[in-house]
Amino acid sequence: MIKKFFSNKKASTTVCLNMDKQKRYEALVRAWHQDLYRYAYWLCHDPHIAEDLVQETCLRAWKSLDNLQDDNAAKAWLITILRRENARRFERKQLDLVDIDDHHIADTKPSVEMDTEQYLLHRLIMKLAPEYREPLILQVMAGFNGDEIAEILNLNRNTVMTRLFRARNQLKEQLEKKTTQQGNHHG
Repeated sequence: MIKKFFSNKKASTTVCLNMDKQKRYEALVRAWHQDLYRYAYWLCHDPHIAEDLVQETCLRAWKSLDNLQDDNAAKAWLITILRRENARRFERKQLDLVDIDDHHIADTKPSVEMDTEQYLLHRLIMKLAPEYREPLILQVMAGFNGDEIAEILNLNRNTVMTRLFRARNQLKEQLEKKTTQQGNHHG
């Protein structure tokens, strides 16, 4: 009876398959964890929420790892999962509404430590419409190309390329406008 118990080959096969899955998963997490965290932090601007988003992304990735057909598409697949996790965060969240007249609005000027050029660029990027801002951030911060961004955002590649072009032009115009305003102010 003990011999029959230990000769069960299905159990060892399952363990071996799970080990292969575990190694594949660990390799994916090692390779893309930092990029996932950077993107999550950009989305939420909170290190704790970003960590939670990455953790939820990794959990969902583990559960559906068998659906990943091509490891070369892993980064886009993980970013897509992360974006959906971020959206779920807002689906679950019920925001408390307050009367704005009852509250003091904080000053949004940059702190001394923050580099003013970086702050200016960040502020200008955040002023872009979401349809322009998100592809630009995916390209600049995450390093995706047009095809990958199109897949992540579920858009046509030409649409993505047009939005990237317009986003860059809008940023350029805003920067030129700021430079001109500063030049007139100082001179």
